[in-house]
Amino acid sequence: MHIPFEPELFGITINIHLVLEYLAFFVAYRYYVYVRKQNHDHINSLNRLSIILGAALGALIGSRLVGFLENPLIKFSAINLINILNTKTIMGGLFGGLLGVELAKKIIGEKQSSGDLFVFPIIMGIFIGRIGCFLSGTNEFTYGCETTSIFGMNLGDGVLRHPTSLYELVFLIVLFFSLNYVKNNIKLEQGDLFKIFMLAYFGFRFCIEFIKPNIFFVYGLSSIQLLCIICWLYYSPFIFQKIKHAH
Repeated sequence: MHIPFEPELFGITINIHLVLEYLAFFVAYRYYVYVRKQNHDHINSLNRLSIILGAALGALIGSRLVGFLENPLIKFSAINLINILNTKTIMGGLFGGLLGVELAKKIIGEKQSSGDLFVFPIIMGIFIGRIGCFLSGTNEFTYGCETTSIFGMNLGDGVLRHPTSLYELVFLIVLFFSLNYVKNNIKLEQGDLFKIFMLAYFGFRFCIEFIKPNIFFVYGLSSIQLLCIICWLYYSPFIFQKIKHAH
């Protein structure tokens, strides 16, 4: 199979990344509905809907904002403006969604943690989306730097690069089964599973950004890595609490 993978249907080139992106949203939502039916949801349906709407709005704003911050020095033009508006990143979506949920919960007065039911659907959605990123090769800014290692792949530009999307797919599989084990074998408080997921995923992304051709603005870190640090600081009380209880 040639990368980028650009199948044609009735003479029309299919944007495989866009197709898989929409599929990711659909499958993740259907999986969430299934998970909610299989587990007792301590949040009523109306409040849960408000939380989902808050997450969606926060994710929409966050994904675009962080997408722009990945390259804020871009030359202003009509084409670049359109590209900026279309640029989005899952990292901004996740953290923006988190803030959107917290704001929605404050507005409706919901005190209980709400993230655990979203964990596995989110992982599933990211997994499907990353397949699209891999198949798009260098058409999507998710590829890695040049490498001479055995993992190097030609992603469309004739250069051997780290297939960072494949690395992430492997990580997501490990994360899915690890969190499932933790959920079934370790006693957790409400919301802990989501916090562990966020810390693990943002920690992984912080590390893998070093082998991507990013623009590193502050202290040798990219905007994504700075967001990862912000996320870890946001959850620092949770981290210190678990360390304290471990002793």
